[in-house]
Order: sequence, then structure tokens, then C-alpha cells
Amino acid sequence: MKYYIIAGEASGDLHGSNLIKELRKLDSNANIRCWGGDLMQATGATLVKHYRELAFMGFTEVVMNLKTILSNLKFCKEDILKFQPDVLLLIDYPGFNLRIAEWFHKLKAQSSKLRAKIVFYISPQVWAWKESRVPKMKKTIDKMIVILPFEKEYYKNKWNWEVDYVGHPLVQVIEEFKNNQQPEESKTENSKPETANYIALLPGSRKQEISKKLPIMLEISKSFPQYQFVLAKAPALEDEFYAGFMQHYTNVSSVRNKTYELLMQSKAALVTSGTATLETALFQVPEVVCYKGSNISYQIAKRLIKIKYISLVNLIMDKPVVKELIQNDLTVENAKEELSALLFDESRQKQLKKDYEDLKNILSAGGNASANAATIIFNFVSA
Repeated sequence: MKYYIIAGEASGDLHGSNLIKELRKLDSNANIRCWGGDLMQATGATLVKHYRELAFMGFTEVVMNLKTILSNLKFCKEDILKFQPDVLLLIDYPGFNLRIAEWFHKLKAQSSKLRAKIVFYISPQVWAWKESRVPKMKKTIDKMIVILPFEKEYYKNKWNWEVDYVGHPLVQVIEEFKNNQQPEESKTENSKPETANYIALLPGSRKQEISKKLPIMLEISKSFPQYQFVLAKAPALEDEFYAGFMQHYTNVSSVRNKTYELLMQSKAALVTSGTATLETALFQVPEVVCYKGSNISYQIAKRLIKIKYISLVNLIMDKPVVKELIQNDLTVENAKEELSALLFDESRQKQLKKDYEDLKNILSAGGNASANAATIIFNFVSA
């Protein structure tokens, strides 16, 4: 079969590559054309556009690059029609992919020659904001595959839409990483290498958010001189940007492109909201979730986003497993207090370990998420 896959970010490239590997096990003759990155290309897929050409984040950047974005959409549509796939497989990246889904759905209604099914893998977070997208999504997407357990119930109960939950692909990614990092003779199901006196700092990937949170994270290091604080730098940001923040902190070092290696060895972590909170939990690292934006942005977000928690850990578990310090609550004193509890309170550590184990069990969904998704896609398109 012919697969046209669109992933517009690094995470989509990772999950897309694992999905392609599983699809090839089911379909040895798979002809795959994709938008993604090096990982998807390494699976043998024909790479049309690299996600580095597509990564426009924030309102201002989108407006400044509108001509390029529209050009990419036009080229993508032409390329799809030229390729004539059996399935159009869209991975996350909703601003672009939902437009492609709507366009192709309308085109199919006008032409009996177009029969490709539209599959969306990794749902947009419409349960948090832009819920108005759902009716159009339900109309234009033939199969929705979700990776967060509460999303299946959300779509069913609120929108009468049956979607497929496959588990979270990060479970498999992180388990494979752990196994590859450990000596063969020391591997067990729940083994973890001896941690160093490291506290991981994961302040995000955008300059604006880092500028708000990193100074607070760094100041906390002064109260824990017995620990080495290690900053995970964003791949796309230059060293000079970080140097101005770090110069006065003697027990702070940094790494780049080694976040997983850092988490493997850390006693605790200060983490910005987003997928990093889930990754940290799957590495069984106690964490404090930190979020601080401009006051205007925060006030707007508070009115638009309708969720109880900002971290995926708490959202999935539906309870405050990890402490969230948001906006004015993110102070040096509050973070110090929470970090101390994570490092020195044994009962807190024991409860957190149990919650993390429960989280992993929920996300595992009976196996490999990528394999589960590939099976659903192959069977759906073959029917």
C-alpha cells in the first residue's frame, strides 16, 4: 500500500519513525512518502520536507512566515495528488494537518478517483483548548488514534465519536533507551542505574519561556550546594543565550541533546510543563512542574484553557501526583520547599514511586503503542 505521512515536529518524527517500522512488519511492500525528519528517512521512507522547514511557533513567527506556510500547504496538496496514496496519515501538528484533512475530505467528496482514508495519529489537545475544532475533525477524519487514556472517553462522551486508544509511544521509546544504556548483565524489568547527585533543569525550548523560568531554577541551586544542577539546553538555542543566566552559579553545568541521559542519573528535576513532565515521570524522577509566562499571556491562557492541571502526569492520573507551581506560585521559596520534600521525605518518595508505576501501567495499554497503532491503521486501510 501507499502511505503519505505528515509530521511537522521532532516528536512527530520520532513517533512517525517507530510507526513506520511497525507498518513495514505488516506490509512488506509499503511505499511511504513523508514529511518529517532524519528518523523517518532512516526507515526507508522518501522524505519530502524536513520539519526544520516547518517549525514556526508563536503568533508573530507564524505571521512573519505566512507566505512560506501557504506555499508549503500548496506544495503538499499537489504532492499528495501526484502520489495518490491509499492512506493519508497525519501525525499531530494540527495547525497544518487539520487543514490538509479538511481539504482532502472535500476533494474526495467531489471525485470518485480519490479513495485514500484519512487517519490522524496523536490527537490535537482539543480537550484543553480550541474545542470548536472537534465537529470538523469528526466530519473530515476517517480514523482518530489517541495516545492519552482520557481522550477516548472525552471523544465518546462529549462528541459521540469512537476513537482508538493505543497507549503512549513514549513508554516504548524510554524503555528501549533505558535498556540500551545499561550493561547487559544488570538489566531487569525495573532496573535503574545508580543516580548521581544531579538535579535536572528542563526549562523548555523557547527563549521567552526560558527567560521567565530559568533564573528562578538557577537561584534554587544556591540552597542545595551538595547537588550538581544540570541544565538541559534546547537543541536550537545557542550557548551564548544561556551564558548570561548561568555565569554566577558555581554548581550548575549543562548538557545538550542528552536529556534522557541526564534524567537516567538525576535525583530530582525542575521541569517546565508539557511532554517533558511525562518523560521525567517515566524515568521515575521526582519532579516539580514549573510554569511562568508574561502576565498578559497567562491571563489569556487561563481564560482559554479549560483543564484542572497543566502537567500530563496529573491530567492522566486525574490527581495532583506532582506539584505544579504556576505563575505567581513559582517562587524560589516555594520551589525550594517542594524540592526538599522530594529529596528528603521518604514517605513522599514512596508514594510518588507508586504513582509513577500506576502511570506507566495506564500508558502501556497492553503493549507497544506504535505496534498497536500500526495494526489498527493497516487493518482499517485494508478493509
